[in-house]
Amino acid sequence: MSDDQVTLRSVAAPVYLPSLLYGIGQGAIVPIIALSARDLGASIGLASLVVGLVGLGQIVGDIPAGALAARVGERRAMLAATVLAAAALLVCILATTIWMLGIAILATGFAGSVWGLARQAYLTELVPYQLRARALSTLGGAQRIGMFIGPFLGALAAHYWHTDGPYALHLVTAIVAAGVLFVLADPTKRDQQRRATNEAPKGTVQIAKQQFAVLRTLGVGALLIGAIRASRQVVIPLWADQIGLDPAAVSIIFGISAAVDMLMFYPAGKVMDRVGRAWVAVPSMLILGIAHLVLPLTHTPATLAAVAVVMGFGNGIGSGLIMTMGADLSPPEARTEFLGVWRLFSDLGNGAGPLLIAGITGLSALGPAVLVMGVIGLGGAAVLGRWIPRHIPSPKS
Repeated sequence: MSDDQVTLRSVAAPVYLPSLLYGIGQGAIVPIIALSARDLGASIGLASLVVGLVGLGQIVGDIPAGALAARVGERRAMLAATVLAAAALLVCILATTIWMLGIAILATGFAGSVWGLARQAYLTELVPYQLRARALSTLGGAQRIGMFIGPFLGALAAHYWHTDGPYALHLVTAIVAAGVLFVLADPTKRDQQRRATNEAPKGTVQIAKQQFAVLRTLGVGALLIGAIRASRQVVIPLWADQIGLDPAAVSIIFGISAAVDMLMFYPAGKVMDRVGRAWVAVPSMLILGIAHLVLPLTHTPATLAAVAVVMGFGNGIGSGLIMTMGADLSPPEARTEFLGVWRLFSDLGNGAGPLLIAGITGLSALGPAVLVMGVIGLGGAAVLGRWIPRHIPSPKS
């Protein structure tokens, strides 16, 4: 398929449908992991650690995912990741000890990293530059929708099969997603070029050295984006608990915020394609930063809900931002290797944000921790505003 024939509709079935299905499975197991660990005798702290292994698996998997996709192609990498995910989910169902469950959860994070990177690389190669941001923001939107739907379907599965149900649901959605991928997806142009020229993949360390100037500037920006986004998911429920809201109210507030988040993915991509990446990146970080600074001033459900909606809007207009920036900056001759390193920065931010909140809260209180994250958001806006190129030429220009 030539560039001028590629539309969002033409890639909906081979790209967005598998991502949606896989995201539903991921969303289904997220709320159940801690309960599974508790059923096996874990303490609250140990159960939290098991939940965190999903993110650790993503971090561990980023660079190997790039190397794997570069060596065997994006499509084969995703199929291999599905095999790993299926095996891990079976272990989750059959686990009799904490360490068995922990290793399996770590593997699901690793497999998710491969899926995310391969989808990003596939679209980067397939979609013309003038449609890139919309294509990648829609990919981010599909993942968000899947993660939103997943817990509800997981709850239904858990009603019938307790904690095994959501894992079985993820197993089914992963296999169906791989089936759709196998039947409908074509190899990327990059795969075709490598087969035709026998081009060897570049080394990840070599690429990181070559792209050091980008990684020390915009890579740090991606890390800050990851941190402020992850912070949002932590500070809202913690602050709600601090002002005395019950879990049902927190769930409603979070659901409304997530709905606003999901609605913004296509407008965000359109703005990035039409006027530039910075016009989304800087406002997104400013809104998230200011919302964090305002959060400690909320003392009622209504005011907290208002701030949560603003955070959802700020996060939503950044849908696909990190993927688009990575696609723009990735060298065509070593795209997947670069994207592996790029995603590592973002995932490190995702892990560092909650850890920083925990550390500051342990030393002081939640309020100062939220304020620090707000300052980080404003700092991220400054970094992105300074370093995002005002125009990144199309590969054809």
